[in-house]
Amino acid sequence: MRHVLKKLVMIEALCAFSAAGLCASTTTATAGATITTNASKAAAAPAKKTTQKTKPVSPEVQFAQDLDAALSSGSIDDAIALFDKAPQAAQTEALQTVKAALLLSAGRDAEADALAKDLLAKNPKDLDVLQLNVMLAKQRGDAATKSKLLKQILTIDPNNADANIELGGEQALKHRYRDARTYFQRAMRADPNNAEAIFGYGKMSYYLENDSEARKSFERLLSLNPNDAQALAYLGKLEAESKRYRKALEYINKALAIDMHNTTYFLDQGTYSRFCGDYASAEVAWKKAIENDPNYFLGYAYLAGLYDEQDRLKEALAMYRKVVEKNPQYYYAYEAIGILAWHEGNWKEARAAFEKAHEKKSDNVSYALMVASCYWKEGNIAQMKKFTETVMKGMDRNSTEYWVVRMFHDQNGDAEVLVRINKEKIKNTRNKMLFYTAVYFEQRGMSDLAQKYYVEIASLQAPTIFEYRLAQWKTGGITQ
Repeated sequence: MRHVLKKLVMIEALCAFSAAGLCASTTTATAGATITTNASKAAAAPAKKTTQKTKPVSPEVQFAQDLDAALSSGSIDDAIALFDKAPQAAQTEALQTVKAALLLSAGRDAEADALAKDLLAKNPKDLDVLQLNVMLAKQRGDAATKSKLLKQILTIDPNNADANIELGGEQALKHRYRDARTYFQRAMRADPNNAEAIFGYGKMSYYLENDSEARKSFERLLSLNPNDAQALAYLGKLEAESKRYRKALEYINKALAIDMHNTTYFLDQGTYSRFCGDYASAEVAWKKAIENDPNYFLGYAYLAGLYDEQDRLKEALAMYRKVVEKNPQYYYAYEAIGILAWHEGNWKEARAAFEKAHEKKSDNVSYALMVASCYWKEGNIAQMKKFTETVMKGMDRNSTEYWVVRMFHDQNGDAEVLVRINKEKIKNTRNKMLFYTAVYFEQRGMSDLAQKYYVEIASLQAPTIFEYRLAQWKTGGITQ
């Protein structure tokens, strides 16, 4: 609830001192909250010449002025300390709500929680108090209490912006984009200019592929704030969806001029640059993304793909290694590591990578056969047999793949395999299994026969299998 703290610390309770002539205009940002007070406009005005003596201020007015000064200087701790010496007139529930919000801003959650619960017990229908307790429940990970409090808020105010925004965010995290959009829409009914609600509605519309509504939302945000980086970034995404990459670049460059620390913006900048054919700029952008967030795997993955596409294979391999270091669950990178390590003749690393890929996607027989091939190239036939025996247990015995795996295990049966490959109706299966038959012949010392099948695989038109690339390397790119 990004805007809740702002509301809670509006110090509207200082209006209780309006008889003393205090009216507000100072705004101080702190801990993600905007604290607006009423005491500084008069302080900022030029002093009028007067011969009259200044009347002593009341304790209440002095408290208000001191609180305003502390907040204006950005000192939350000083502001909190003032409450310990506050006059009785300042001990209102409204000001105690302010104190609890300040405690939360200062990271003093336990104290804020105790005070907020006490305030809730005294006034269970006060929206500011309810919202403060929602924030604290969220802070301590108490989903049940948070949900209960949000229901209470919506019972009182069905279109409450903050509550609906919070629920919209929850639904978005669960990928329930349609439900999330409904909540954001309700928030906009209560607060049509609420930037968080408009952005949430636009983002959900984008996910639901309602580009027209998404574009309206992001353009609306820019009309409210021309420097809204998120709106600019998403307008860039919409342009990219229509393959207008140069226009997308214009938007993301503007977003980056506003926020140079957003990793996602650099990732998008690199992607749009790459689609424009500007590989150098793409590389710079993705390196910036890594510099911004060295622990996020996607920057390394994009760079790895870029290097791979440019045949900068050693650099690509190094980047793919970083990908799995940062995200061990990204099995696509294991396939790439296996392929590039195979190119390097590093059979052990290639095997380990394909083993990981096989663990993530055990129904991919290519991964299993690459593991077996690496074991064989390492000279570890015993382990290869043990591995292929395990693989065969879960396979269809009538499939071409089964007979190829069995050929590796038994170290014979190539004649039967070739017959089955020639009868195979699925083109990709036929081509893949022909590649592994070539590996088998190579390992058995039948180089001419192996080369014949490598060349056949390397000659494929519009290939969609990684074995094609391995065959290309084996034949030096020479095809029939």
